[in-house]
Amino acid sequence: MSTQVEDPGIASRNIAPAENIPLSVTLLSNWDEVELLRSEWNAILEHNHKLTIFSSPEWLSSWWRAYGSGKQLHTLAFRDGKGALVGLVPLYLQPLRMGILPSLQELRLVGDGSTDSDNLDFVVAPGHEQGIAQSLFRHLATDRRWDVFQLNCMASDSLGANFFLEETKSARWKFDVSTISWSAVELPETWEAYLKQLSPKERGKVGNRLRRLQSRFPTKFYKCSNAGELPACLDHLFRLHQKRWESRGEPGSFASQERRRFYADMAQQFLSRGWLELWLFELNETAVASQYAFRYGQTVYSLQEGFDPDYSSDSVGYVLRSYALREFIESGVRRYEFLAGENESKLRWGGITGTYLNIHLARPMTRGSLYLSFAQFTKNTKARLRRVLPPPLVEFLVSVRRKFS
Repeated sequence: MSTQVEDPGIASRNIAPAENIPLSVTLLSNWDEVELLRSEWNAILEHNHKLTIFSSPEWLSSWWRAYGSGKQLHTLAFRDGKGALVGLVPLYLQPLRMGILPSLQELRLVGDGSTDSDNLDFVVAPGHEQGIAQSLFRHLATDRRWDVFQLNCMASDSLGANFFLEETKSARWKFDVSTISWSAVELPETWEAYLKQLSPKERGKVGNRLRRLQSRFPTKFYKCSNAGELPACLDHLFRLHQKRWESRGEPGSFASQERRRFYADMAQQFLSRGWLELWLFELNETAVASQYAFRYGQTVYSLQEGFDPDYSSDSVGYVLRSYALREFIESGVRRYEFLAGENESKLRWGGITGTYLNIHLARPMTRGSLYLSFAQFTKNTKARLRRVLPPPLVEFLVSVRRKFS
């Protein structure tokens, strides 16, 4: 059921010629109501080029169907004085339990909480970022259903997030800001120009590893291009990913049935939009590497991959990535996103780095504020211990905690 309240006096920035346009705020508590906004939602995405595929209805609807059980939808829709949708902040509530404290209610962005989504943001029409940040803050100030608000993995240059942080600071609410690293590759117009971006050592590996395999096996690269191929292609991804991680004694991402459902649902929607980039590499007609990515505009996002550890010495995952990168460049892709995380294996492809933004907040003098204070104390204590304890001891303590958590 939706609930609507008027929020007068909010100025929409850069909207001419009217000033002080009031925004109405509607609370949507089930996904069917959100789906009714899909055409208006897509219109905002078409005009706001800073928003990514992680703010699309296809991504978030698939995520909600897979992970929404046990969560209460708390999505806010913002309309201007003419009734046009100018903002959508898809949120949900869920219990947050912590030791000695009674159960709290945390508020998060839809898409957050499963480690699948990066670069989340408020879905806002350009020019309305400040007005919606103010309106969202006023709503949260009077809504007593939540205790802790976690905005995770947001674009660090998000106008909405930064205006909202300003509101939080001005009101002297309890808050904590942290960052998560990301890495990406800016792609030139030709494959030859891209190779020049790499080190001589890396440039040689790109061609040599494929030629070495072609001298020993029949090889084949292919992209999943129709719905009939999709189940088999996904099965290859799940199998290869699990085989690699289980060989290392780890459960693997696709031990989760929710994640398998999410990928299958999302893949169907992305395939119908021409966004899916699900690639496989075969040796002797057997899939030995898979890459699950998707295209949005001129950007490809690499979400997940898998390879057969029996062929790890042949670098089959590396060979597949280099082949896919060449295909992407030649088809007009200008950015390849590795998403969250920064390590040598990503940077050797000519990667650049940046950060996502986490903002955790609570109203002052509340149980949520107490929770944030305790969480900050715990984080600072762990950081101090990592600085003074020998690394082997830190690794041992972490392994013990995982074992008994």
